Amino acid sequence: MTSTLRRAGGFAAVGTLSLAAPALGVAAAAPFAAIALLAAFVITDGPLFELFARPGDREDGRLNGLASVSLAATGLALLATVPRDSMPLTVFVATVVGITYGNLGGQLASTRRDGPFATVAGFAALGFPAAVVGQGLVAVVAGAATLPALVASTPGFVFVAACGTLVAALVRSVLYERDDPVVLLSTGLLVWVFDALVVSVDPLEIAVALAVTVALGYASYVLGTASVTGMLTGVLLGLLTIVLGSFGWFVVLIAFFSVGGLSTKFRYDEKLDRGVAEDNEGARGSSNVLGNAAVAFVAVVGFAASAHLSLPVPADTAFGFAFAGSIAAAMSDTLSSEIGGLYDSPRLITTFQPVPPGTDGAVTWQGEVAGVVGAALVAGLALVLMPLSGAAPLAAGTVVVGGVAGMTVDSLLGATLEGDRIGNEAVNLLATLSGALVSGGIALVVLV
Repeated sequence: MTSTLRRAGGFAAVGTLSLAAPALGVAAAAPFAAIALLAAFVITDGPLFELFARPGDREDGRLNGLASVSLAATGLALLATVPRDSMPLTVFVATVVGITYGNLGGQLASTRRDGPFATVAGFAALGFPAAVVGQGLVAVVAGAATLPALVASTPGFVFVAACGTLVAALVRSVLYERDDPVVLLSTGLLVWVFDALVVSVDPLEIAVALAVTVALGYASYVLGTASVTGMLTGVLLGLLTIVLGSFGWFVVLIAFFSVGGLSTKFRYDEKLDRGVAEDNEGARGSSNVLGNAAVAFVAVVGFAASAHLSLPVPADTAFGFAFAGSIAAAMSDTLSSEIGGLYDSPRLITTFQPVPPGTDGAVTWQGEVAGVVGAALVAGLALVLMPLSGAAPLAAGTVVVGGVAGMTVDSLLGATLEGDRIGNEAVNLLATLSGALVSGGIALVVLV
């Protein structure tokens, strides 16, 4: 057994201490605080030091990695036990156990196969079930030990474990090993928010949601339309969209990812020769996914939060049209770029002067038509699958207008600011925000 694998096993053992939280109550943070102090000031050599030491720890002569992870766990334990409106113990345990055992799973997988996908698969294969079981054990210790109560709580446990696993796998994939404390804290806080937004989790809904999102995410990776981080981001957004919104919202979202990904691959070699192809062989990373879908996700969160708030306007109108408008803008912009880039004689949108293919802010009439068709596709899906209020032609037109507006904003920003001032992902974000504001604004003015 390698030292890396032994160290991961040691951290998993430390994470298991979180299961004692219900019994310890407000003292749940004490074991982790004690380990942090011992790691920082007492254990400087010997078997325990060799077990937990990372290369940098040996240079410093103290267990900085163990100390920082334990301090992060201490902070989460305090959030779960001390404040009045505290983090649920299930979220605390799912985070700590899921991440520490997930790291062990990732290390086990990496001993058998190299590559980021194998590591992520190993992380999820062990971290997810560990988080589910950990929550069940906490429920038993806390007194909810009856079988019916455990069965009723299981869908919620699965949702929390899945969110924690995906968030942690995504965050750790873009950070370094020494940033485990950041992974712990950010995962715990985000999952706490997601858990608070959910009113209830239907067993069939969560089962189908996991099956569909994981299958589609894996397919996107295999087909080369998403990188590992892009796949994780897409699966997480898809899962949250289903649980916080509905399957209808998810279909609209996945339609963009599917059509957009395939349009990127369409005649890719020709685009590469023309200098207009996406980098990384067309595989979308997490920044690209978030640039196109972050606004839509905020709309989903707003829709879920509206169940806990009293709003002066209908939530489905305010957030439904904002969601559909942002996706329409993303679809419209993607198709206009991917299809329009295949044609000659592009013109700069601000001056209509001919420019070389691939110039930021350049448009072709073929691309503009493709963009309108993309916006109309999203509008049609949203009209059928989402709770959009108002007469069908007016509702669909509202989404199309938002999509075209977002596409136009993207081109204008590309011609004026993109490059030295802001990057492509920021332009995508602003374009989808424009689509959301235009569609949502028209809906609130005309349809309410």
